[in-house]
Amino acid sequence: MTAEKTNQNYPSDTSNISEKSLCRQTEEALRESEARYRDLVENATDLICTHDLKGTLLSVNSAAAKAGGLRVEDVAGLRLQDLLPEDRRHEFYDYIETIRRDGKAKGIMKVMTPDGVRYWEYRNTLRTEGVPEPIVRGMARDVTGEVLARKALKKSEEKYRLLFERNLAGVYRTTIDGKFLDCNDAYARIYGYQSREEIMKVPVVEFYPSPKSREEFIAALQSNGTRQNLENRRLRKDGSTIWLLENASLVPDKDGNLTEIEGTLIDITERKKMEEELLKADKLESVGILAGGIAHDFNNILTSIIGNISLAGTYVNPGSKAFDLLNAAETAAIKASGLSSRLLTFARGGLPAKETTSISDLIKESSLDMLKGSKSKCELIIEEDLWPVEADPRQISQVISNIVINADQAMPDGGIVKVKADNLVLDEKNEMRLKPGRYIRISVKDQGVGIAEKHLSKIFDPYFTTKSAGSGLGLATAYSIIKKHNGHISIDSRPGAGTEFHIHLPASDKTVSIIEETGQIKGRWKILWMDDDGMLREMAEAMLEILGYEAEFATEGAEAVEMYKKAMESEKPYDAVFLDLTIPGGMGGKEAIKKLMELDPQIKAVVSSGYSEDPVMSNYRGYGFKGMMPKPFDLNSLGRVLNDVLKNQESGVGSHGSGKA
Repeated sequence: MTAEKTNQNYPSDTSNISEKSLCRQTEEALRESEARYRDLVENATDLICTHDLKGTLLSVNSAAAKAGGLRVEDVAGLRLQDLLPEDRRHEFYDYIETIRRDGKAKGIMKVMTPDGVRYWEYRNTLRTEGVPEPIVRGMARDVTGEVLARKALKKSEEKYRLLFERNLAGVYRTTIDGKFLDCNDAYARIYGYQSREEIMKVPVVEFYPSPKSREEFIAALQSNGTRQNLENRRLRKDGSTIWLLENASLVPDKDGNLTEIEGTLIDITERKKMEEELLKADKLESVGILAGGIAHDFNNILTSIIGNISLAGTYVNPGSKAFDLLNAAETAAIKASGLSSRLLTFARGGLPAKETTSISDLIKESSLDMLKGSKSKCELIIEEDLWPVEADPRQISQVISNIVINADQAMPDGGIVKVKADNLVLDEKNEMRLKPGRYIRISVKDQGVGIAEKHLSKIFDPYFTTKSAGSGLGLATAYSIIKKHNGHISIDSRPGAGTEFHIHLPASDKTVSIIEETGQIKGRWKILWMDDDGMLREMAEAMLEILGYEAEFATEGAEAVEMYKKAMESEKPYDAVFLDLTIPGGMGGKEAIKKLMELDPQIKAVVSSGYSEDPVMSNYRGYGFKGMMPKPFDLNSLGRVLNDVLKNQESGVGSHGSGKA
């Protein structure tokens, strides 16, 4: 009975109870798991969503809804592609195709949100098991800041590269040991290469005059890390020397070590040439301040010497011993006047007394005369119908003579001095920076030892010479004369290969006038002579007496004006006036002629000066004079000038004076 009761109180099948309990526990665990998952999804900062293969959104978390400017409950049914800008919607179909094919996709999506354009980086997977229709689960994060930063960096790099490539300056990056890392095309062109690809194959040290100069550059750079506004000499591909203005700095490599060099450079070769030209001009001007004063006084003395010798010659019989001695003394004095003329070339403001001249005759005479008695021979190659030039014949003759003498001195054992002259038309791009037009080119080449490169920049400096027999004035004189003729003189020389000078002079469109020689005449005219030098006045008085002129003298301009005025009021006015251009402490000829022309606009005045290169001497007619006579002069020169002025002869050597009969 007991047993039966017991069986009636407890169920006989206990397994049924355990299965129900397990199901409940499993359901609770799933609910807790789903709750944790939903909580995790809802509170995640990443954007989480699901959508079907048509792009229709099925669910999103709060972060995704907020990023899209929506509420979670309003998202269902919206299409993913509607979030994309119109010009990017085609990317959605590429994305779906990738999901279908690979079961997953990742990338960066540009979307439109209430906050504007944003960029989402996504990683999505396709789920097909356990669901009625395939769905895509995705996670994304907002990477707008990173994308914009990368774009800004890329844009900056593009700008840098564009600036790098298009920069007119050379830009480079190298290692300290001289290997190229990068450079632009401008850098390559500066050194004479076609492209950066070509130049980057060349070791950097090859652009330096010597390995030592490269070492010195690196040492200076390492001492303070940067070098600014350096003016360096470098070598081009063809071996020619150029000047560069360079800025360079040490920069770290990928490991942070200062083993690389960044820099920029520009070609300043033309600027350096101009600076050298200006420096030469400054040197000549400095010498001219001293030389002009010395030469003026020296010419006054020479005028007295040559003039008195000329006078003495009229009192002795030609062919006598005394006559020969006087001729020798006169020749020596005239040679001394040549030195004075060289000094005067340096005087500030001096201009040549130009006239239309046949340069061909000057070249022949100057070249052949200078080599008489020399071991060297002259070879002339002169183009037919050589154009005339507007030039001072005396000065141009001096230039050619100086250069030919220089060539002869370069060949102690003799040789050939080749003198060439031809017509040439220069365009605007000529390397001498001369005005475009017609020019005469004169070249003088010797077979001498040549000139070292270190001396070439000084070759036209006053008193610089590499020869024991040279004075250092010849080439400096030539340089100054050619510059005053608006021309150009240059030199090409290498040790062992001889030297060649090139002269360019502007050609003239005028025709060379035929000069008719006029013999010395005597007259009975009245002359007023103004000069501050007492010895010169005495010599002039003796000369004028021999020529048959009546002379009166003044020591300065104001006195001459007063004497001329009184003579005009008398019965015997002056027929001509000689005015010295420079009177220290008194009125000179330039001021005196103005006052005299007020008294007599038809006055026949002659300007005379030891400054033969003064602008008044080169353009005397422009100042009111009828003639000019440079010092020193002799009896015959004076006679010709008077003949020209008193008979109103406009042309001829007489109105300029020759310095010797």
